[in-house]
Amino acid sequence: MAEQSVTRKPYPTDLSDAEWQEIEPLIPKPKTNRGRKRKHPLREILDAIFYLLRAGCAWRMLPHDFPPWKTVYHYFRLWRKDGTWEHINAALRTRLREADGREPEPSAAILDSQSVKTTDVKGVRGYDAGKKVKGRKRHILVDTLGLLLVVVVHAANIQDRDGAKCVLEKARQLFSRLQLIWADGGYAGKLIDWVKGTCNWVLEIVKRPPNVKGFQVLPRRWVVERTFGWLGQYRRLSKDYEVLTETSEAMIYAAMSHLMVRRLTRQVQASGP
Repeated sequence: MAEQSVTRKPYPTDLSDAEWQEIEPLIPKPKTNRGRKRKHPLREILDAIFYLLRAGCAWRMLPHDFPPWKTVYHYFRLWRKDGTWEHINAALRTRLREADGREPEPSAAILDSQSVKTTDVKGVRGYDAGKKVKGRKRHILVDTLGLLLVVVVHAANIQDRDGAKCVLEKARQLFSRLQLIWADGGYAGKLIDWVKGTCNWVLEIVKRPPNVKGFQVLPRRWVVERTFGWLGQYRRLSKDYEVLTETSEAMIYAAMSHLMVRRLTRQVQASGP
C-alpha cells in the first residue's frame, strides 16, 4: 500500500501521486522488520530532498513542515552509499527510452564536462585555467535524448581527456550496446585511440566550423549542453557545496531522477488509457 504524504501545504517540488507511484517501487525496502517503526513517510523524505535540490538551501534550513533535516540527510546519505540514486536514475531512464520507442540501453552517447566553483567546505578541488574556475568538473555522459548515463565529479584541474577516461571506464561496465560517443574538440587526440582500444567504441569529435563567429548550435553537442541547462534549474547545483565528490554525483543523479519522473508521468497522462 502506498504511503500517504502528511497534511501540509504542498511545495512545487513535491511528488504527485502519479510520480510517487513510479518512484516508490525503486526505493529499497527494509531488510528486516526489527527496530523502531519508521516515523516519517519515505514520500516526505523524497519531497524534502527534491525541495533542497531545487531551492538550493542548506540541510539545516529545510522548512520545519518536512521531517527533521538529520533524518532527511540520513536517507540521502544511505541511498548514496547503497547506489539507490543511480538505480532510480537508470530505471526511470529506461522507462522514458521505452516510452519514446527506443531500446532500453543506448548505442550512442554524448560526452561533456562542466566546471563549477566550490565553496569553503573541505574536499578535492583544482583550477581550470581554460574556464578560469577554481573548483570541480562534472563529467557527464548522456544518451541522444539527453538523459543521464554516467556522472563523475573530479577536481577542475584534471584535463577533459583524462577525466573522460573515468567516465567511459564506468560506462563500459554498464552499457553493452554502446558503440559511438560524440564529444567536442577538447577530447581530440590520443583519447580517440584509447576509446577504441579500451572500450571498442568510436569517439567522434564534433568540431565547430572555422569560419563561423558567434553562437551556433552544433550537431549532437547541443544535447548534452541542454542537459546541463536542465540541471541548472536545481539551485543546489549552482556551485559544488559538497565535501565528497560522491555526494556531488548523488545530487546530480537525484536531480535528474526528479526531472525524469515528472516527464514520465506527463507522457503517460498524455498517452491516455
